[in-house]
Amino acid sequence: MKSKVWLYPGMSGWHFVGITKNHSQDIKKKYGAIAKGFGSIPVEVTLGKTKWITSIFPDKRSGTYLLPLKASVRKKEDILAEDTVSFSIKIV
Repeated sequence: MKSKVWLYPGMSGWHFVGITKNHSQDIKKKYGAIAKGFGSIPVEVTLGKTKWITSIFPDKRSGTYLLPLKASVRKKEDILAEDTVSFSIKIV
């Protein structure tokens, strides 16, 4: 899937990409019961040549899931806010 990288407003510096509405609905339907704290769902992400384990989080405003992009991944893959990236996720 593809999504634009956005920077969380404020001083935290967190970067995120959104999971599409359709994918988010499917994920919630199939895996919502295994959600952890804050509704998070553990995933394995592949973005470029980088693969890592993290969690996606529900965004109550949009009804979609958000994927945080760690600084180490952004640096390794040369990603900045407003870039559009391709990635895949697998529920773990």
